[in-house]
Amino acid sequence: MATYEGGQDIRNRAFDYACRVVGFCEHLSAGGGVGRLMVPQLLNCSLSFATMLEEAPAAESDADFISKYCIGLKECRESWTRMRVCKRCGKGPSSDAQELVCEASELIAIVTTIVKNKRRNVAVKKAAEKAERTAAKRRLLNS
Repeated sequence: MATYEGGQDIRNRAFDYACRVVGFCEHLSAGGGVGRLMVPQLLNCSLSFATMLEEAPAAESDADFISKYCIGLKECRESWTRMRVCKRCGKGPSSDAQELVCEASELIAIVTTIVKNKRRNVAVKKAAEKAERTAAKRRLLNS
């Protein structure tokens, strides 16, 4: 059984989602017409989502990490919207479209929570650092 430390589980899930979208896009492409025209944009946003989450652990700072996750979140929301259009307009296999819409919705919720938690943790860390600096100044003044 794999252990998912450091957010690997959400990155794996984003990767799996992107791979499933690739398969869905193959069906769209084979069907021709408008569905085929939708493929490049759907692929781009779905793959970008997974890519941004993979880049985030190598971020140079907390702000960089948050930025990468926020960009990934935007890409996932775009993918979710495009999948909803496919589902509503009957483009591609309907059961796959429904599953991908649900998965994207869950991924959006998870990534949103990660961003909120990271922002909160960064704010707490900064407040603690500020309090420590203030305490150090007081100790200096009192000695």
